[in-house]
Amino acid sequence: MTKHYDVAVVGSGVFGAWSAHHLVRAGARVLLIDQHGPGNARSSSGGETRIIRASYGADEIYTRSAIRSLELWKRFSAESGQPLFHQTGVLVTSPANDAYLSTTRETLAKARFKFEWLSGVSVRKRFPQMVFDRDTAAIYEPDSGVLSARRAVQSLVHAAVRAGVSYQTMRVNAGEALPAKTVVFACGPWLPKLFPEVLRGRIRPTRQPVFFFGTPPGDRSEMPVWIAFREGAYSIPSLEGRGFKLAIDTHGVSFDPETGDRTISAADVRQARAILRKRFPGLAKAPLVESRVCQYENTSNGDFLIDRHPDRKNTWLVGGGSGHGFKHGPFVGEYVAAQVLGNGTTEPRFSLASKKTTRDRSVF
Repeated sequence: MTKHYDVAVVGSGVFGAWSAHHLVRAGARVLLIDQHGPGNARSSSGGETRIIRASYGADEIYTRSAIRSLELWKRFSAESGQPLFHQTGVLVTSPANDAYLSTTRETLAKARFKFEWLSGVSVRKRFPQMVFDRDTAAIYEPDSGVLSARRAVQSLVHAAVRAGVSYQTMRVNAGEALPAKTVVFACGPWLPKLFPEVLRGRIRPTRQPVFFFGTPPGDRSEMPVWIAFREGAYSIPSLEGRGFKLAIDTHGVSFDPETGDRTISAADVRQARAILRKRFPGLAKAPLVESRVCQYENTSNGDFLIDRHPDRKNTWLVGGGSGHGFKHGPFVGEYVAAQVLGNGTTEPRFSLASKKTTRDRSVF
């Protein structure tokens, strides 16, 4: 006889895994399903590393989500006995007159999250390996850092199974009957393919190249994560011998997560090396030791989508996470579990109604 569940979660990426984790701990019978497996190379939760930071301009909802998520990530890292969180510090830079940086400063202060405001002179003195323009200002979060993405998701799924979640590797179609009262589709970049009539234009998977450059022999320099939203780039220091990670944050062309060509182009490499020459001259000629094409799957405005399907009251759509969503997995999982179990307050910004079909990115 087929076992019946309270909730089936389709997708074992960071949103789905944390949702299953919180649901089973709340006493629900949970089935977790993924077509390729947790942390697989096609997924938005695969790959080596993801940043966790609290800087979000005036978006206090994401600052507080990141703070809560950092607490839960650290706790889970300790419970797992694995190095899932790396406290590298996070440096966010922009022109000194940038309103985003000023409002970030105000929001972090309001949330009482530890940070430093650095002038151009201070940031250049603190981080001499990096080159900044004279009018640069920065926010430095010393307690933030990097998450080991693939390892974290796989560890979380294993922990959820030990807690009672049933896991299956299989493909699920949008209209397929599953042995559960409620179904949560947390399928990342596959979500708009499963529900095109609802999500067309509201979630757009895009092609995003990522590079790892070799650091010098015996290198012991300690660099923070670096984020420059206005330049459309970010970097992560070399961790566990993987190399210095540099990525382009501006949204690329439309991309199919299942069949898209993940070959890095010569133009991609030229763009990355231009950033190295400008900001990291000591790595300008560093060898490219690894590269990959991943994808973002932002909503039209950058807010998460966590809402019921408009025509299926027992179906929830959870997505729009990458490229800024991985860090928020613990908070999203708590929110999803509360909504599904009828215990939580609804956040209008996560609603389907708030997502338009034209691009207007407002969350960075």
